Amino acid sequence: MLDPTALTARIGEEIGTGDWLRIDQDRVDAFADATLDHQWIHQAGTPAEEGPFGGPIVHGFLALSLLWHLTSTAPSVVEDAAMVINYGLDKVRFITPVPVGSRLRASVVLKDVVPIEGGVQITNAVTIELEGSARPAAYVESLIRVYD
Repeated sequence: MLDPTALTARIGEEIGTGDWLRIDQDRVDAFADATLDHQWIHQAGTPAEEGPFGGPIVHGFLALSLLWHLTSTAPSVVEDAAMVINYGLDKVRFITPVPVGSRLRASVVLKDVVPIEGGVQITNAVTIELEGSARPAAYVESLIRVYD
């Protein structure tokens, strides 16, 4: 059984950090195929190498689409839920370009907890870290609904 009061007491707490995930060119190409976003800055080859980033970069929306995986490898404030669904996003910022071949991971802070019928709505402040960079790749406020 979910305890909204116990969860609310943890607002502002760093929940944890997930595992690193390398984003290779094959994943970028598959994402480009799925979304029809074949902009040259994401493709291997001379244009990207001679471009402003010195090589191809990961789509911001690819990094965002990996949010569920990246956060699922981090500790959670809720165990044994009957169902967890994505409810939406309150804020998304792509802060630093991610070179293809880089590794990303998610660091999660519990931002808010609201009781809903049958469960709770949780807002997590998620920083998508870029290995070797002082600046994150992205910041996302993710809303999930957790049901008993």
